Amino acid sequence: MPPASAQPSPSAAASGSSLFSAFLPLLPLMLVLFGGFIAIGMALPVLPRHVHDTLGQGTVMVGVVMGSQYASSFFARLLAGSVCDTRGAHLAALAGLLAACCVGAVYLASAQVVDQSMLSVGLVIAGRLLTGVAEAFIITGTMAWGIARVGPEHAGKVFGWMGVALFGAIAAGAPIGVALHARFGFAGIGVVLILVPLAAFVGTSFIARIAPIALPRLPFSKVIGVVKLPGAGLTLCSGGYAMVTTFAVLLFAQQEWGSGAAAITSMGVGFVAGRLLFGHLPDKVGGARVALFSVLVEALGALAIWGAPNAVLACAGAALMGGGYGLGFQSFGVEAVRRAPPQSRGSAMGAYVAFQDISMGLAAPLGGVLAAWAGLGSVYLAAALAALASAGVAVLLLRSPR
Repeated sequence: MPPASAQPSPSAAASGSSLFSAFLPLLPLMLVLFGGFIAIGMALPVLPRHVHDTLGQGTVMVGVVMGSQYASSFFARLLAGSVCDTRGAHLAALAGLLAACCVGAVYLASAQVVDQSMLSVGLVIAGRLLTGVAEAFIITGTMAWGIARVGPEHAGKVFGWMGVALFGAIAAGAPIGVALHARFGFAGIGVVLILVPLAAFVGTSFIARIAPIALPRLPFSKVIGVVKLPGAGLTLCSGGYAMVTTFAVLLFAQQEWGSGAAAITSMGVGFVAGRLLFGHLPDKVGGARVALFSVLVEALGALAIWGAPNAVLACAGAALMGGGYGLGFQSFGVEAVRRAPPQSRGSAMGAYVAFQDISMGLAAPLGGVLAAWAGLGSVYLAAALAALASAGVAVLLLRSPR
């Protein structure tokens, strides 16, 4: 294993204002994140239809299944941040990849008992809870590792490139998951979820580790206080992501528009395009200013899906939502990291992203209730209103000193 070092290597430090100045130092970690999330992304378009069609459950149960991930990821992110600050970011990333392999094993077990509907649903929920742990440790670990490699002054670049890897994995994983499911069934998804994160786990052995900073950490209550305002903005703008990943497949099926994987892929493409084109701006002009415009774009995309007469406009709306949400996540995150002391940045990132878990954990089941009452399209109107409220938080950040 490569030895741990106390400080980032000078050759790894990103220089310049361009987003691409950090690409090579972060590339190994991007590949690890991509490996962890492409398998998770394969399951996203499959799970709602599997629960709804194969296991015979309604939209409320679909929302519960999809939202259950965020019940565990909320607490897992806080633990992952503490592990990063005390034991090292690499250890958190490794734990997340192993948890992803366990998700595959649970899904594989659930595929063997589809004739026992409630048992199979219970196992799927268990897999979603493990997915929350895996996602939390992979994201927090790789991002903290990235900031340690390039320095906190380039936090926006880390959020930018790691987000490109994450959503690139989801965008690529969605159609692959649909194809695998059609050929091998839900069991095929389980097998891939074991093998791909395992390969990423092996890949981490080629990345130099960086020791945590040996200074007193902030208590949890103060970490939450540091990131609460950026976190509130993230909570409000994350609802749209939950609505696309949870209900786009069902909306497309209802409207006879084909596979909803196209909407998930469009959102991922929008996310990546937004990061590549504008990902340098939060470091350059400030996170709050970029967040304000980003979440307004997200609101526009949600409104486009709400009123879409066809799949093309719905996919365009999903792309706008992905671009706006991706930059919003990055921009609010820059504000959170810059408010935290160096020795508590891992905990601050974990606490910041935990605000997303609150949103995602509530949005999916509440969206299921709203969909059952007012139709599937109504969840996107709700997402637009939440994004507008997030713009209000960005205005507050512009007016508040660090």
